[in-house]
Amino acid sequence: MQTGILSPPDLLVRDATLLVTMTGDELPGGWVSIREGIIEAVGAAGREPPAREVLSARGCIVTPGLINTHHHMFQNLMRSFGPVINSDWLVWRELLGPTWTRLDEEASYVSTWIALAELAMGGCTTSIDHLFVHPRPQLIDAQIAAARDIGMRFHAVRGGMDARHEDSGYRERAMFQTTDEILADCERLVHAYHDHSHGAMIQVALGPVSQMDTTAELMTQTAAMGERLDVRLHTHLSQTPPEEPFCLKHYGQRPVDRFEQLGWGTDRSWVAHCIFVNSDEIVRLGKWGTSVSHCPSSNMLICCGIAPVRAMRQAGVSVGLGCDGSASTDHGSMWLEARTALLLGRLRDGATGMSSRDVLEIATLGSAKCLGRAGELGVLAPGACGDVVAWPVEGIAFAGAWSDPVEALLRCGPVAARHTIVAGKSIVRNGRLASPRVDAMLRDHERISKSWQAAAA
Repeated sequence: MQTGILSPPDLLVRDATLLVTMTGDELPGGWVSIREGIIEAVGAAGREPPAREVLSARGCIVTPGLINTHHHMFQNLMRSFGPVINSDWLVWRELLGPTWTRLDEEASYVSTWIALAELAMGGCTTSIDHLFVHPRPQLIDAQIAAARDIGMRFHAVRGGMDARHEDSGYRERAMFQTTDEILADCERLVHAYHDHSHGAMIQVALGPVSQMDTTAELMTQTAAMGERLDVRLHTHLSQTPPEEPFCLKHYGQRPVDRFEQLGWGTDRSWVAHCIFVNSDEIVRLGKWGTSVSHCPSSNMLICCGIAPVRAMRQAGVSVGLGCDGSASTDHGSMWLEARTALLLGRLRDGATGMSSRDVLEIATLGSAKCLGRAGELGVLAPGACGDVVAWPVEGIAFAGAWSDPVEALLRCGPVAARHTIVAGKSIVRNGRLASPRVDAMLRDHERISKSWQAAAA
């Protein structure tokens, strides 16, 4: 190799039916090259560089990896659990709480591994998890180990509950910790795992679960810790009908008003759901720079309502996409979540209320903003992380869908990723997980899940 001449990139994804950069370009026959986990170049057909490894995206739309901004992964151990299927929100809280106290390091690791594998199959390259139940120590350490093993980009949100109310749903003492216990573990995890650098694979955020289950002290101190340690803040906000009367009864304020008073109305925060917000509150969220994770399937399955996504985006609120956990969403496909967001947005706001391009923007650019990683994640551009998905748009399901393949991506289907690439490495290749551990992990998951469900029956 001559001095000053770069060696070939590590990976080239080429021959896409259409490459959608999310920076404004849609390139027929497009390609993207990745070096050391970072995108080196993108382009249209005919100028592809040689590379050490080449993946064909023929017959595929290529996009940035989708980003999941809200989840509770341990809940897949109780997926579609019969006794709670037709229960309302407060009832399933009461019914599932006793089972969740069984969570230990093995269950945390296995449920996280399976959740991330499922997300990768559905085109997700970065996911958060909001773990708010801590009956035993080291549960997030186990999650981070699972993310490293499978190769996914992971944001661990250290949740917690320190306030027990008879009308909040959760009863079990083992689900709650003291304020000091939660804060100490938050600080430990940030120092142990949070990577501030560009291209970080692991980051940590702070996440008191909601205003119904936490004290003002915990909320204000985590907000202060977030500023001091320069990490993100996450919580649930205005998710369910009981939340507003609860906050009025206990605090004399609406949820968004108290959220602001406790120091969370900042651009460091992103919140899950935001269904029950009025026009003034939407404007305030936009002014603060607080982002929102939209979880359409979850909201529908537990019969909460439809978030005003269009109004929030028009007010300058960055909206991302989230799957949520299996107490309210029993799948882990970001493609399916994106399609549901498309349909629900049109149901709420009419034929112009949501397009497939809008949803792709939400699931990439908007989600990256939720995590404080705009420009680094959610785009195919030089210098961004090498997180790429190839979506097949051929065969019977797409017959006749020639005029606008981007719209067809979410209108047709169903679709799973052909290739899911994280930091330049194939997590899913030709529709199959690259890990050789899938069968063993499924056996472990089945064993734990059956023991949990038997105990709860």
